[in-house]
Amino acid sequence: MGVYFRINRWLERDDFQELLKISDYVGRDRGRTIFIFNPSKAVKNGFDTESIIDLLMSYGAEINDKDLEEIKSLVEKELERKSVKIEILYKDGEIIIKPENFLGEVLNDVRDVLHYDRNEKIFKTYPIYYRKIISHFNRYNVKIIDKTGFIERSLPIKPVLNIQLRDYQKEALNKWIENSYRGIIALPTGSGKTIVGVAAVAELNKWTLIVAFTREQVKQWKEQLIRGLKLSQSEVGVFHGEEKRIAPITVSTYQTAFRYIETLSPYFSFIIIDECHHLPADKFRKIALHSFAYYRLGLSATPYREDGRHEELFPMLGGIVYTKSAKELAEEGYLAPFMIKVVKVDLTPEEMKIYKDLKDKYSKLSRGYTFEELVSRAKKGDEEAAEALRIRSQMRMLVHMAKEKIEALKKIFYEELKKKSKILIFTQYIDQAEEIGKLLGIPVITGETDPSTRKKNFELFRSGYYKALVVTSVGDEGIDIPDANVGILVAGTGSRRQFIQRLGRLLRPKEREAVLYEIIVRNTFEEAESRRRRSALKDLES
Repeated sequence: MGVYFRINRWLERDDFQELLKISDYVGRDRGRTIFIFNPSKAVKNGFDTESIIDLLMSYGAEINDKDLEEIKSLVEKELERKSVKIEILYKDGEIIIKPENFLGEVLNDVRDVLHYDRNEKIFKTYPIYYRKIISHFNRYNVKIIDKTGFIERSLPIKPVLNIQLRDYQKEALNKWIENSYRGIIALPTGSGKTIVGVAAVAELNKWTLIVAFTREQVKQWKEQLIRGLKLSQSEVGVFHGEEKRIAPITVSTYQTAFRYIETLSPYFSFIIIDECHHLPADKFRKIALHSFAYYRLGLSATPYREDGRHEELFPMLGGIVYTKSAKELAEEGYLAPFMIKVVKVDLTPEEMKIYKDLKDKYSKLSRGYTFEELVSRAKKGDEEAAEALRIRSQMRMLVHMAKEKIEALKKIFYEELKKKSKILIFTQYIDQAEEIGKLLGIPVITGETDPSTRKKNFELFRSGYYKALVVTSVGDEGIDIPDANVGILVAGTGSRRQFIQRLGRLLRPKEREAVLYEIIVRNTFEEAESRRRRSALKDLES
């Protein structure tokens, strides 16, 4: 049995092939071509009942109404037989896909984000791919039974932005919107990245999770949200430390979000990652991968990483959609103009002798291995590699603590005080910071400084009571350091990102030119590190 139809005219080759997409050729009879309808072929080739009947009518097929009804019935049965059903669940931080039948070619475009568990006969993927998976299966008319519990939530009351955006902030926001509300905005320290994030919350109007790098940043974000969107204290939740309250707009730290992302993830359609250059770290990338949020915003002054892992960052957030350099913003009057002054000093004869001895020992023990290779070998028990690292540390400490550095620092410090400058002194070492603090009679801020003392010292610096502060790397990011116009780099690394962050501390708009002094020791590793640091200026000026 089957449904036959006849075409009572000559068929060109292309016409014949088109009809074979829905039928099989039977033969010819008295000048007519006879076909039998093949529902499996028709469905496989993407035809539905309406397009099948349209095709038959276009060729003047001889077929009665009863047979047309039979064709409809056969197609419906074939579609039911071939229909693909899947069940999607959220379990242990993963998306679980349970197919009821063979998926086959349906998976072709998403195989790269799926892992097949042969034992349980299920597919697994990260929540970051939730929307991609749903959209893909919908295109293939797959019946989806969604048990994840994830839904897109709009904010209870649409917030109104209570801040006047600068031109470049509007440009950045619009570029992000044009990229489907996804992407990274790269702007210098002091340019108001947080304000762009607040504006994005108002624009998108979705439940939002904001991930900040430090506790201080969490407080800053909450204050900016309340002020910028005219929200009450209760409308912004903080999920950190002892206070773990989820609200339509919630702020957390990297560490807390990493530990609790499976709890947080189902609530939020929008995620903002502040200081997003940290995200590719092995543990923190979990935040991005395990978030359901399709809408994503990354903020950073320095999204490019020296280890190259920014290549992993961009796909997780949507790529860089907007960037503007410090030079451009300074020219437009939004940031202070700046200059870098390199001050070179020498080791004393005694220091130079020790330095050369240490350098010779390091060369022998390191055996040509790079620093990263030595670290790896030391972790595996290589005693010579471990000793080489200890000597390298002694060598760096000797140079960073060089006596002439302190003399140069004192000279610059007192000259700038006469000019009524506000000064930040940067170093890597707590011991050196405390020594400088005692020598110059100024407060010291390190990672060990009590938060209340830190806050008090910053307020006194902001008010002008203190004219200078010494800060270690704790001040590089995540802390709202008051305005300064002079920075003195006593000891640092070759990190371009750290250099940009420290320079950025001086660039908030002011009438005076910002100056960053680098005090480095001649004929030591510091000269190469200084050149590497200052190569970041090419980015700032591009």
